[in-house]
Amino acid sequence: MDKTLLGNTGLLVSKIAFGALPIQRRDMDEAVKILRRAFDGGINYFDTANVYTDSEEKIGKALSDVRHDIIISTKSVNNNREKVTKDIETSLRRMKTDYIDIFQFHNLPNLPDPEDPDGAYAAALEAKKKGYVRHIGLSLHPMDLAFRAVESGFFETLLYPFSYLSNDREQELVRKTIDSGMGFIVMKGIAGGLLSNARACYAFIKQFRGAVPIWGIQTMEELEEWLAVTEEDPELDDGLCAVIEADRKELKSGFCRSCGYCMPCPEGIEIRNCARMNRLIRRAPWQEFGSKLWRDKMHLIENCTECGQCLPKCPYSLDIPNLLKFMLDDYNKYYEEHKHLLPEIEQPPAPRAFELE
Repeated sequence: MDKTLLGNTGLLVSKIAFGALPIQRRDMDEAVKILRRAFDGGINYFDTANVYTDSEEKIGKALSDVRHDIIISTKSVNNNREKVTKDIETSLRRMKTDYIDIFQFHNLPNLPDPEDPDGAYAAALEAKKKGYVRHIGLSLHPMDLAFRAVESGFFETLLYPFSYLSNDREQELVRKTIDSGMGFIVMKGIAGGLLSNARACYAFIKQFRGAVPIWGIQTMEELEEWLAVTEEDPELDDGLCAVIEADRKELKSGFCRSCGYCMPCPEGIEIRNCARMNRLIRRAPWQEFGSKLWRDKMHLIENCTECGQCLPKCPYSLDIPNLLKFMLDDYNKYYEEHKHLLPEIEQPPAPRAFELE
């Protein structure tokens, strides 16, 4: 697999990366098989976080014997020196390694202050001096904060949501990041699972030379599809442009990226999925979302008190209470029209893995 330099880091990474958040949902043996197949298929860059339950342990078990042939990034959600230091130590132990290639601050509400001796940046800098961390970056959703991070000059990489649904200003951010010498790493390249044409997603991001997409992978089938698309290396032709334009027309208005920063809701509403239900029921297999489990989840929207707690947390300034009401109304109409086609699915909810990116 071809490789590309990640900004000014000097890291030569495969032109697609493996996002290890979804392998939380696989048992250890299956996760190890998937990770090892990714490595054998030419992927040398693996991204995780210490809050992704057992993702780091799975990487350690699958890839510790080829550690010097791979590049690992991980993250911490903490914002003080002591906690970040402990997080780095924990990640090193879990992944059976003595260094982290890219350590990222994980969507903190403000940029870490390099001048604060007790802050998160001080912990990462100390770890870098000791050789435990090679490069310091960020994982962010708020666009204004991302621009400030690029302008600050204190960070070597930026992990940011980007897909062909992104607006002109987000595309400007990508170009500015790359031009500054920062490595630009793409998350949510399929817009939280709503974009289904892998070739179109790949070809769009390919236009931004130097941008490295991380594809979240949880099955061998998904991995093989991305390996095949990468080998094909499609260009953005007229057919793929038509796919992109159709999706933009359908999805762009009021689009929830399912980042989850609006949660938890005091009424228990699963905002990150309920707020995009009209797209899920039409673009993903309907049966799951027609189950009693999901009907109950959607009807929790009726308990929304419009307390407003979710509003300032949304990086995209969505009107979440009204968006949820619209989604429930649309869901009820769709369900009534289609319920005769569906078997009743009565299953207890599975334990939910930590989902943040």
